[in-house]
Amino acid sequence: MGEAAPSERTIPEPLPGRPPARRTPLETPMPKTDWNPILKSELTKPYWAELQQFVRNERQHHAVYPPDADVFAALHLTPFASVRVVVLGQDPYHGPGQAHGLCFSVRPPTPPPPSLVNIFKELESDLGIARPAHGSLESWARQGVLLLNTTLTVRAHQAASHRNQGWEIFTDAIVQAVDAKPEPVVFVLWGSAARKKKALLDRRRHIVVEAPHPSPLSAHRGFFGSRPFSTINAALETAGRGSIDWSL
Repeated sequence: MGEAAPSERTIPEPLPGRPPARRTPLETPMPKTDWNPILKSELTKPYWAELQQFVRNERQHHAVYPPDADVFAALHLTPFASVRVVVLGQDPYHGPGQAHGLCFSVRPPTPPPPSLVNIFKELESDLGIARPAHGSLESWARQGVLLLNTTLTVRAHQAASHRNQGWEIFTDAIVQAVDAKPEPVVFVLWGSAARKKKALLDRRRHIVVEAPHPSPLSAHRGFFGSRPFSTINAALETAGRGSIDWSL
C-alpha cells in the first residue's frame, strides 16, 4: 500500500465564521493543533482510510452530523496540553442543527436536548448554578474539559448508525494518549458505554467519576444526586490543577 496522502494524516481544521463546505474528511486542510503529532500514527493505519471512505459515502447519500467542519471540534477547542477533564459521550446527536463536535453540547438557538437538560439540573443541584438559556458547552472545552464522543459522526435520525466503523479505535487512542499524561486527569464516565473505557485507564494516577447516563431513561437511577461537578473540582484542586468554572 502506498503512503497515505497528507490530508489523510491530519485532523481537519474547523473554519470559524464560515458555513461548512461539502468537503469530506479526506479533503480537509492542514490543522493547527498539538494533537497532530500524538495521533499522527493513527491517521496512517488502514482503518483510518476505510473509516473516512465510509463517512464520505454516507455524506454522499444521507444527511450526516455533525457538519464536516465540526467533526474534530473537541480536539481544536481543547488542546492536548490543556486537558484536565475528559467527559466521554457516545455518538453525536442525530437531529438537525444539534451536533457540533462536543459531546452533549448544542449551539444556540438549538434548545438543549433531554440529556443536557438533566446535566443542567444536576449542575444546579450540585453547585447552585442556574440552568443556562443555551446549550453550548464550549466554555467548558476551553478550560480543559475534553468533551469527546466515542463515535464522531452519525446518520441523521439513526442513533448508533456509525458505530463499529473505526471511530472507536481512533477515540480509544485519544483516551490512551490522555491516560499517558504524567499529571492527574479526571475521567467522567456516564453510562455503561463510557464505563467500558475504564480498562484503558491507569486509575492509580487518574481520577474516575462514574454515574448512570443523564438520559431520561437512566438519570433517576443514580445520575441525579451524584454531584459530579463538585467531585471533579475537588479532585482537580487536590491534584493542584485548579478548578473548572462550570457556569455558562
